[in-house]
Amino acid sequence: MTMKMNRRGFLNTAMATGTLTFLGAAGLRAQEGGTLRFGLSAYPPSFDMWASTGTAAGTVKLMIHRGLTSYDPQGVLRGELAESWEVDDAGVWTFKLRDATFHDGKPVTSADVKYTIETVGAEDSTAFRRAQMASITKIETPDEKTVKLTTAEPIAVVPDWFAHYHMPILQDGAEATSTIGAGPFKFDSLERGVSVKVTAYDGYYKEGEPKVDGIEAIVYSDENLRVAALEAGDVDIIEYVPWAAMERIEENDALTLNTVPGPFMYLTFNGTKAPFDNPLVRKAIGHAIKREDVVAAAFYDHGAPLAHLPLDESSPFFNEDLADGWDYDPEKAKALLAEAGYPDGFDCTMLSTAQYGMHQSTAEVAQAYLMMIGINVTLDLPDWSTRVQKGNEGQYDIAVMGTSADMNDPDGLTTIMDGSAKPSFVRSFGIEVPAITEALNKGRVTFDQAERKQIYHDMEAAAIEQSPCVFLCSRAQGYAMASTVTGFSNLPGQLTFYSGVTLEETAKG
Repeated sequence: MTMKMNRRGFLNTAMATGTLTFLGAAGLRAQEGGTLRFGLSAYPPSFDMWASTGTAAGTVKLMIHRGLTSYDPQGVLRGELAESWEVDDAGVWTFKLRDATFHDGKPVTSADVKYTIETVGAEDSTAFRRAQMASITKIETPDEKTVKLTTAEPIAVVPDWFAHYHMPILQDGAEATSTIGAGPFKFDSLERGVSVKVTAYDGYYKEGEPKVDGIEAIVYSDENLRVAALEAGDVDIIEYVPWAAMERIEENDALTLNTVPGPFMYLTFNGTKAPFDNPLVRKAIGHAIKREDVVAAAFYDHGAPLAHLPLDESSPFFNEDLADGWDYDPEKAKALLAEAGYPDGFDCTMLSTAQYGMHQSTAEVAQAYLMMIGINVTLDLPDWSTRVQKGNEGQYDIAVMGTSADMNDPDGLTTIMDGSAKPSFVRSFGIEVPAITEALNKGRVTFDQAERKQIYHDMEAAAIEQSPCVFLCSRAQGYAMASTVTGFSNLPGQLTFYSGVTLEETAKG
């Protein structure tokens, strides 16, 4: 079965796989067996399945629930509860559901999808995907296995919306905290603040999966204790491997380290204040910082310099000709400052936080390099909650930030790059670049792959020229596991936090 894309020949690379050839009849699970012990970095703050509560919570959600779509280990969009989808010339998306059941044995139907979308998109909803679901203006369910979605305007990335781990399909009428899902594992029990246990679901729709009888997710909030638990054999796999421990794990023949360059560090600016209202100054700062030193100081060399937008080289939207857009060039930085009217530099403050070492170290390296071109930086290092508040309110000149995009598609950068949105600590304060906003809006509604690539190429060129924010480096995001563990994949680029989806394929040797 193939996925048809009618609208103007659109074949989005990230959507090119609409079939699951490995699916078979439910109940044919051929388990290697045993219980996989997973070392979580945090206990889920809540079990609201549609809320953004962090990656640890997302990993637990991915054990229990599934959305219409997800990503395969190579980061390519694939079907989950939807076995295929297509879009017509009017931009209406039609999803065909596969034969799948919830853990109570009830079939997954179009009514469940409709209920989920309407509940998430409700006016009083606090769900992570509320804005996207609210833009769906019409939901049709012509039969139990068909859902037709009409959006306010044609949107190219609708299937990606349903791949996020904060967008699972829940049963019609279920509370957001429901632990009855359609995923590979059934909720079993929890010890609040300590662990969550799940068991394999015999009715899962993928033949031969899950590979283990169950998972016990055990919380080790201290990163050193989490590594020690893996080394001692108390757990089989851990998330958020601390950078200082990566080399030690790599040298241990009994363990395997799996890292990808995913999340990234960057600088934001307060564009309501001089001189940061001047793009020449912002661009000068982009050329002033040696990114290799940020990687070394903050991440023990487990990362990579980032002198362009955070689009992975594996992405069809990666632009090789712009890869050195903010290359380290202190003489160019000084020339840009002089052109902007600041040949002798200026004084300013840089907001970061002392609560997370990677944020403070990034700030310290940036401070040192900016001083070399005459910008005297005073660091402001409050606790994280204060740093977030100051960022939202624009109480800074320059700020250090670290995060990841929603997905590898450039549309996932909207929250960071679209200055027309309301203030947020994740993006610069008071800086609007119409060319970027227009490109994001245009790319979202364009279905031709070649056209989208050109749109986002122009957007990246504008971002480098106007520098509403300046990217510094990607950081290695790691999982580590016993060498006997197989099947677990760390998804590429911005999708690393979705890697829990591969726990269905993970086995213990």
